[in-house]
Amino acid sequence: MNRELTADLLSIRTAALQAVDPEQAVRRYLRAEPEGAIQAGKATWDTAVAGRLYLVAVGKAAAPMSKAAVEALGERIQGGIVVTKYGHAAGCSFPPQIRVFESGHPVPDAAGLAAAQTVSDLVAGLPAGSALLVLLSGGASALLPLPEPGLTLEELQSLTGLLLRSGATIQEINALRKHLDRLKGGKLVRLAAPRPTAALILSDVVGDPLDVIASGPTVADPTTFADCWQILERFGLGEAIPGSIATYLREGLAGRRAETPKPGDPLFAAVVNTIVGSNHLAAEAASAEAARLGYQPLVLSTFVEGEAREAGRLAAALVKGVRYESAPLSPPACLIWGGETTVTIHGQGIGGRNQELALSTALSIEGVADAAVMALATDGSDGPTEAAGAIVDGETAARARRLGFDPRRHLSENDSYHLLKSVGALMVTGPTGTNVNDLLVALVK
Repeated sequence: MNRELTADLLSIRTAALQAVDPEQAVRRYLRAEPEGAIQAGKATWDTAVAGRLYLVAVGKAAAPMSKAAVEALGERIQGGIVVTKYGHAAGCSFPPQIRVFESGHPVPDAAGLAAAQTVSDLVAGLPAGSALLVLLSGGASALLPLPEPGLTLEELQSLTGLLLRSGATIQEINALRKHLDRLKGGKLVRLAAPRPTAALILSDVVGDPLDVIASGPTVADPTTFADCWQILERFGLGEAIPGSIATYLREGLAGRRAETPKPGDPLFAAVVNTIVGSNHLAAEAASAEAARLGYQPLVLSTFVEGEAREAGRLAAALVKGVRYESAPLSPPACLIWGGETTVTIHGQGIGGRNQELALSTALSIEGVADAAVMALATDGSDGPTEAAGAIVDGETAARARRLGFDPRRHLSENDSYHLLKSVGALMVTGPTGTNVNDLLVALVK
């Protein structure tokens, strides 16, 4: 592995993550005014509610976001609940009126169910004249499961697993979650109304669609039961899903189950949602650091989606274009993109979408000198592994073969993790405290 390129990629990684630090994001958008009012993103609350605030924070960045909120508002926060992924609350302490839960991701678990019921009880019981501050970040959909009546956590777990293995997009997965859960798809607002609600949102979805991030608990839902059924049919899951979920969706199609609240519903008159951090900010910071290091940077897109292995082939093609044709830039160059790919699982291996993308790239740039590629999950957790992604170069595949690995077989088996670990290509950061989609950075000397 080229040490200089690796060091530069790690420096770019640090700059990108610092730009979307969740504490700083909340501090930029949340403050108490000298006269007693509170500015929460695009919402302004007067002194009548400024001292009667309640907090609900959910997601992988929920703990640091809540820490910043407590520092900004202090005793104005009367009570609250923080729900984050296991291990992601470490290092954050809160006053006794704020309870902290840790739960499962990407598949919901019983701890998340208990947390979700506690959140539901808190919001439904908010006193008159109070206001609700919601802090949302990536992972919230899985971390806070509360099945609709007649459905069980185990059934939601089964459905989530089927959708993840099928290669469904986050938009498709969350459309189903919104219709099968009592807090998602604007339903948290149903519990809070008519109390004013402000949500500060760290986006982990391509394009920052408010109704998709965290399954939109504070946002009107444009999707329908019909959309949900079409998604299941598209992936051939209509016969595979639990029977009670199929029954529930059919009842929704027939109008016997209430739809999620839609755009224009007066429920949302007192709701203000504000994006406070996104993949675009991380990509721009990566670009600035690359320029400081002497590269010509180019942010290609922050809307990359599709199969991870296909994205890896595209990344390799771009690297070769720079290396051999000086297009779209002449070396030394840095190409950056952001987004969220998917993996359709066919094998029995272990890995994440960034590791699969990295292995695919490594195969396609084999033999290319003076180039390296970093595929990064900005939350520090790529798939069901401890890695945040990987850094590969033109020698990665050959090194793996010398150790007895077959890179193409590992790619076909969705087993990127073991190969990349063997050649020292994995990045292990631990929880980063943020989550704004993935970044891919390619350096060509």
